[in-house]
Amino acid sequence: MRNKLIAAAALVGALGTSLAVQAQGVTVGVSGGDRVIVDNNDPDGITVQARPAFREYVVRERVPTFTVPDRIVVGTTLPEAGVMYYDVPQTVATTPYRYTVVNGQTVLVEPRSRRIVQVVD
Repeated sequence: MRNKLIAAAALVGALGTSLAVQAQGVTVGVSGGDRVIVDNNDPDGITVQARPAFREYVVRERVPTFTVPDRIVVGTTLPEAGVMYYDVPQTVATTPYRYTVVNGQTVLVEPRSRRIVQVVD
């Protein structure tokens, strides 16, 4: 009897953990092949509504693309040398991150660590 109670409690705990993980609010998923995007409601990133204006800005500024051998996914750290980082214009979004174009993809980068925090598609 005691073993059945322990097994039932373990099962309930395992199911509860998976539900808690799903309810965390930040979603990382795969979109369009190898690209990984963060939750569209990320308050520090480029929102879905601001993306068209941001894309137009990047094209208008003719930001050069840098080539790196790694896949461009959230969490990748970009090289210390050879990549230029630019401020996101305040007219598009207020964010602590900077942006650059790597392997043809516009990404938001945490300036101190050079870690990609959002791939802007």
